[in-house]
Amino acid sequence: MPANFRQTAVNNMLTDAIKKSIQGAYTTLLESKSLKARYGQRLMIAEVARTLGSASPEGAAPVCVVEAGTGTGKTIAYAIAAIPVAQALEKTLVISTATVALQEQIVLKDLPDILRHSGLSFSFALAKGRGRYLCLTKLDAVLEGASRSESIALYPDELQLSVDTQTLTVYQDMISALSAGDWDGDRDSWSEELEAPVWSQVTTDHAQCTGRRCANISQCCFYKGREQLGKVDVIVANHDLVLADLALGGGAILPDPEDTIFVFDEGHHLPDKAINHFAQSSRLRATERWLDQGIKVLAKAAPVLANGGGIARHIQQLPSAMDSAKQLLALLYASLEKSVTVEPDRRGSIPRHRFAQGLVPPAMLAQSVELAAQFRQVHELVDNCCRILDEAMEEGDHGISRANAETWFPAFSMIRSRAESNYALWGDYSRGDTVDDPPRGRWVEVVEGATGNLDFEVSSSPILAAYTLSHYLWSRCYAAVVTSATLTALGSFDRFQMRAGTPEGTNYAVVPSPFDFASAGRLVVPMMDCDPSDAEAHTEALITLLPQLLEENQGSLVLFASRRQMEQVFEGIELHWRQCIITQGQYPKHEVLRRHKEAVDGGSSSVIFGLASFAEGVDLPGDYCSHVIIAKIPFSVPDQPVESALAEWIESRGGNPFMDITVPDAALKLVQASGRLLRTETDSGKVTLLDRRIVSRRYGQAMLDSMPPFTREIE
Repeated sequence: MPANFRQTAVNNMLTDAIKKSIQGAYTTLLESKSLKARYGQRLMIAEVARTLGSASPEGAAPVCVVEAGTGTGKTIAYAIAAIPVAQALEKTLVISTATVALQEQIVLKDLPDILRHSGLSFSFALAKGRGRYLCLTKLDAVLEGASRSESIALYPDELQLSVDTQTLTVYQDMISALSAGDWDGDRDSWSEELEAPVWSQVTTDHAQCTGRRCANISQCCFYKGREQLGKVDVIVANHDLVLADLALGGGAILPDPEDTIFVFDEGHHLPDKAINHFAQSSRLRATERWLDQGIKVLAKAAPVLANGGGIARHIQQLPSAMDSAKQLLALLYASLEKSVTVEPDRRGSIPRHRFAQGLVPPAMLAQSVELAAQFRQVHELVDNCCRILDEAMEEGDHGISRANAETWFPAFSMIRSRAESNYALWGDYSRGDTVDDPPRGRWVEVVEGATGNLDFEVSSSPILAAYTLSHYLWSRCYAAVVTSATLTALGSFDRFQMRAGTPEGTNYAVVPSPFDFASAGRLVVPMMDCDPSDAEAHTEALITLLPQLLEENQGSLVLFASRRQMEQVFEGIELHWRQCIITQGQYPKHEVLRRHKEAVDGGSSSVIFGLASFAEGVDLPGDYCSHVIIAKIPFSVPDQPVESALAEWIESRGGNPFMDITVPDAALKLVQASGRLLRTETDSGKVTLLDRRIVSRRYGQAMLDSMPPFTREIE
């Protein structure tokens, strides 16, 4: 967009009234809570407001990427800036998080607090997918004794379990609670925890839901929740739900992207979430089994549905088409057994074979072409059946009763969904003879199937989310904000831009944390006579050093890059400290944190030994963590298929995968790990890095400079 046009848009959209509303809300909130303005928070409000104010129906959607350090108060900043803009433009604000913990904090604490103290008037709601809501049709079927109906289950391991007396009582209680208005059908608001096998029988998904055609639509818990979303100013969701909605075309659960301003909190997770969401896979033997099961379902459906709406012709052709697909899968399985050499990964766990540069061998390419054509035929035939059943539910005069259409639609829809997924996968593999830029990652893994037998899982995935996010999100949303405490790597947004594909003209900003890092924290790199390149010597050094570094009656966090080293150090450390250590995996994460806090509150020493998941999102303020010890720079070996394919692509373009991917990724993880130390403005302590490579290798200085500006003590 030309600069002068963008400036005009800013002047038109960010009116004096909107500016006054934002400034007034921030001032009112600070005064109401007796708080002082934070410089970084004020900068973030300005950046977000200015970017959103530049939105225009005629121009590209403006995107603002803001790295805001811990303690900035990101939620207040983007909410205060975005809510008045969204309301003035009559757009819905969708706040998306990566974790449930932050989602709950925003819904239960942050937004109510802003509503109470800022003077802004807005409504908000939490968005959830169908799987979190009760399906009345399935509950009715269970209570009527139809829960084992093969019209619903297609995989053998999905066949519904028999309902025991205790479970039946739960379902009857659900009906009573719904009737009395004491429950809204949301799994999370049920009075007791519902086990997965109990809940799975009475919920549904997009493939099986009959939508507006359902006889229970007027009482549908999911649609009531969705209708509520259309009436609020702010929707709180998660990245997975947003991506799922976008993949369905947008507007399936959330408002249309074109009418939405998105805020992605914990935005550094967005690229990886997008890659995972748009990956495809299929297990060969498992697919053969559901095709078998589907053929049996069709045999039962045919006499019931007769030839209403001409459905018989399609049903008659389906078994042959599905059987042909089965035979092709069996041939591919046999070919893979002979031709694909699978090697265990470095952890010795999952044997896999990755196709270099995403190029599929000619023989498999030819088989993929046949499979794509066959699954396309299955999909088209079953799609015709679904269309007829859909019309029967709507009109009721197709020679198929509405009740029968509702009964059989989920099974046909499920076959359609799985046929479509397989068609997409094999269609992707049938194009595997071309080198894209970047290519897709394609690989085969040996996995254990539901029956205990080995199976081949064939997978395909984008190796970067740039194109995916550009196509589904950046090109469609009205405007977007991405924020996190860790979006830069080595002092640059280049890593995030490459992975997320943020559009040209994106506004990038770094706003400072209010913490006085130099006074509150120290970064210590002690003298060591080895580095992690000698794994055995480094582990022995940790066993010796840790008792000297840990202090009595203190809360500490020790972060490891490998489980093996963590376990070896725990086994080797002296008994006194071993009794004070809680290791990741010993208990669930929340229980590890609870026990640790309980010990510190009681005046005892407590040390958490954790891996990568404890280096991010763990909040241990004050005495709970006054010392973070990082065993080594958290380099990742690119041994997973997507990572390996990305490294291969970077190298093919003349790049250096270690310097271009591994070092920036490790630098970002190092910052995240260091971020566990200072959680409030009154915290203090030190970070100790037991890896001399930070000062001895040529990449070390850049990593060191990207860390929080603690006082440095390099021995």
